[in-house]
Amino acid sequence: MTQQSLHKTEEQLETAVLVGVHAQTDDEFNFTSTMEELASLSETCQLDVQAQFTQNKQHFDHKYYVGKGKLEEIKDYVEFHDIDVVVTNDELTTAQSKSLNGQLNVKIIDRTQLILEIFALRARSKEGKLQVELAQLDYLMPRLQGHGRSLSRLGGGIGTRGPGETKLEMDRRHIRTRMNEIKHQLNTVVEHRERYRNKREQNAVFQVALVGYTNAGKSSWFNKLAHESTYEKDLLFATLDPKTRQIKINNGFNLIISDTVGFIQKLPTTLIAAFKSTLEEAKDADLLLHVVDSSHPEYRGQMDTVNQIVDDLDMAHIPQAIIFNKRDLNHDIAPTTNLPSVYVSTQYSNDIDAVKQLLFDQIKQILSYYEEHVASTDAHRLYFLKQHTLVTELNFNEDTAKYEIKGYKKE
Repeated sequence: MTQQSLHKTEEQLETAVLVGVHAQTDDEFNFTSTMEELASLSETCQLDVQAQFTQNKQHFDHKYYVGKGKLEEIKDYVEFHDIDVVVTNDELTTAQSKSLNGQLNVKIIDRTQLILEIFALRARSKEGKLQVELAQLDYLMPRLQGHGRSLSRLGGGIGTRGPGETKLEMDRRHIRTRMNEIKHQLNTVVEHRERYRNKREQNAVFQVALVGYTNAGKSSWFNKLAHESTYEKDLLFATLDPKTRQIKINNGFNLIISDTVGFIQKLPTTLIAAFKSTLEEAKDADLLLHVVDSSHPEYRGQMDTVNQIVDDLDMAHIPQAIIFNKRDLNHDIAPTTNLPSVYVSTQYSNDIDAVKQLLFDQIKQILSYYEEHVASTDAHRLYFLKQHTLVTELNFNEDTAKYEIKGYKKE
């Protein structure tokens, strides 16, 4: 191995072309924005995108994904420019993947594999890594046949991170055994987290979950509110491992705040299933804080995608408030919504108070009002109310030697 090959330079990035079919039957997604997203995903995956090929068709071609004429066009480009990878905007069937590989003679990666690849790069904890492996194996299982030819040419780079090629060489029986092992290990983690959650439930702890499109700024707000420094970067899927912290607002009221994995258009069901535990925290939340990148031209569509997934996860009944984020980068008109919201940026220190005020106001709406008189000698009760309820008024009555408390608590 030469010294030069040890140092991966910008020029040595794998070259790629993107291929997307706008099926006329598929009006669920904005085709242009899914292609832009595919380009961002490819960039996050360290691919050097050279060109995009798109086609309007009534439906996807069963054999090649694209029509024969478009396939010839792609083939000529790939050969002339010596392209390494072809990335498709939709999940391919085994037959489509095999046929494209036979025609183009390069690595074929579909949208699902690309997202799995990023998950493999991003996973930090043991749990995250196990979930990536499970999702990859789940994806590979029905596709084992017909990968032989492309496998021999995989080499390094994209498609070989995480389980990658070594897992493809295993037979189905071994893969099933490994998947069962992973599920067993993940169940242990889930049970452990379930015990924590039950304990929080018993203590009537108020729970807030940050949800939102990938790269909307959830981790940035998690860090600001929880004084944490989780992985925070301008990248898709920067957060994979669920983070939960306790924070205080209103001089003592304890609440739990959780960060979650970012949502995305065409998020494969394999991934929703595999990363369910990163969203488990959100399922038990009393309030969803939906973080939206207000500077993104497609922010409305992104909000719809998040709400669709929230609905799919049976979380639509949970009250929601919106954090319209990145106002420092938005040069358009301020966004609006019927839901409670703030228009903020983590770059402005005053905006942290605005988010905390939004939290305070929403918690009041969700909790039940109470009044209580506490004897001055009962310090324990006073401390408990300050920690576990949202105290809005606290006065000492000298005549009765009692504290008169008004506030909001969990039923």
